[in-house]
Amino acid sequence: MKTGDFDYFLPKELIAQHPAEPRDSSRLLVYDRAKDQIFHRRFYEIGDYLKEGDLLVRNNTKVLPARIYSHTAGGAAVEVLLLRRITLDEWEVLVKPGKKARPGAVLTVSPELSLKVLSVNEEGGTRRVQFYYNGVFEDILTRVGEMPLPPYITEKLKDNSQYQTVYALKDGSAAAPTAGLHFTQELLTSLQNKGVEIADVLLHVGLGTFRPVKAEDISEHHMHTEYYEIDERAAEQINRAKKEKRRVVAVGTTSVRTLESAADECGFVKPVKAETGIFIYPPYKFKCVDALITNFHLPKSTLLMLVSAFSSREKMLKVYEEAVKERYRFFSFGDAMMIV
Repeated sequence: MKTGDFDYFLPKELIAQHPAEPRDSSRLLVYDRAKDQIFHRRFYEIGDYLKEGDLLVRNNTKVLPARIYSHTAGGAAVEVLLLRRITLDEWEVLVKPGKKARPGAVLTVSPELSLKVLSVNEEGGTRRVQFYYNGVFEDILTRVGEMPLPPYITEKLKDNSQYQTVYALKDGSAAAPTAGLHFTQELLTSLQNKGVEIADVLLHVGLGTFRPVKAEDISEHHMHTEYYEIDERAAEQINRAKKEKRRVVAVGTTSVRTLESAADECGFVKPVKAETGIFIYPPYKFKCVDALITNFHLPKSTLLMLVSAFSSREKMLKVYEEAVKERYRFFSFGDAMMIV
């Protein structure tokens, strides 16, 4: 399949610049694959499409304030974006401008934080750097860093919690698992009271997920790897649901990639800590995930290819056409879709 096969027209004004308030007041498009029907609802009504016994699997990663601003010894400004922790003090990062961050360059962020460029990955354009600091690294980062919002969001956040799920727990992501942003704690509690079970998995979101597909043939696109975990409790919950033929409902494409990376041909998983570079596109056969809650994704993106695999390219593009017609809000802070 060609990358251009996943293009669609999106008016610029439909790109959401801020999240809905409250979170669960966002709109919800429900697509029933079996009936080929679309329903227009609000996210707080999602319980109408979740039933007792469903297993809701969410990604409890926490977004780091991963964008920091530094300067060279000569005073030149350099923006640094943390992508992935390699060791305690070494990270894979993106820098801008790259010419100011050659191997050996020392960049100062604040009196308590600096970094040294160790090496350059010429293929991906990333750097491996070592941080030097006085105190607790995460505490310093909270003071000097900014949330790494996508470039299509131009408005400033009121506070960093807006780009964090209410169940975010484990630091490590360079971007939010945005499907989860629609949930409030009250909504999650009401779903549990209804008999919906919740399982937490982990995938630290890197920018590779959002990088454009440059290959004309999508099969030639190479995904960057991301760290993921499924602990013993989550594995037991997932396997029990599959054994009892209950639905596994993934919250977001990151949860999908975690589950499908770990699952065997029958959809069962084992506890795991690993890296995944899984690239899901039509006609992928899903092994574990039965239903999906997601946002509306960029044209020609790997995320649109993933949700197209969950239905079909043709049907998903028709759903997106309907969403544009009905003026849904798109991308990270946009409205939600549930595919059942």
